[in-house]
Amino acid sequence: MSLRGQRIVVIGGTAGLGLAVAEAAAGEGAEVVVASRRQESVAAALKRLPDGAEGHVLDATDEEAVRAFFERVGAFDHLVYTAGDSILLGGLAESDLVRARGFLDTRLWGAYTAVKHGAPAIRPGGSVVLTTGTAGRRPMPGTTVAASLCGAMESLTRALALELAPVRVNVVSPGVVRTDLWRDLPEAEREALYASTAGSLPVGRVGEPADVAEAYLYLMRGGYSTGSVVVVDGGGTLV
Repeated sequence: MSLRGQRIVVIGGTAGLGLAVAEAAAGEGAEVVVASRRQESVAAALKRLPDGAEGHVLDATDEEAVRAFFERVGAFDHLVYTAGDSILLGGLAESDLVRARGFLDTRLWGAYTAVKHGAPAIRPGGSVVLTTGTAGRRPMPGTTVAASLCGAMESLTRALALELAPVRVNVVSPGVVRTDLWRDLPEAEREALYASTAGSLPVGRVGEPADVAEAYLYLMRGGYSTGSVVVVDGGGTLV
């Protein structure tokens, strides 16, 4: 099944996984609409995307803004949600609950709000693809917030797949991927993380955004998949 001629909305689509999904979908002839919080990110993304791509500034934590965004966008075929701040790591005792709530506001409640207001505009045969992570299946010390988010996203996906049927709802679960997700780590620590992770993985390297984008495209095309979690982690949950 081709995505040619289909309209795809990617919230968080101006960097990292979201931009990789938008580029890959546009490469198949899809019409893409990207949205993120910062105007400069939107402008930079549009320079990389083909003519005809749309870009919007959107704060996914503002429900009224999300509702107005989907009113402007109109009918479309697939909703992809990849928006989120950099990963929040740290021990429970030192955790900042205000920051933790903000992390969940964008990644969990932002996705929830986007689906609430976007689903009514999805055309027959369309889908929603959300984003989680492998911390819910294989948590480590210091990942309590991330693991909580990942577990919640998987449960939300299954519930939405039933509530929104026949609209299909699935979620992609990446492992360690070279994106801005890790930008808060000092460069030396970030590169050490990539190197140690690569050494432990069966595939021998960390992921790139284009690797994971293929999973989103599969779920948009795959008319028999709903309520599914597609793990793209280089074998990380095995070792």
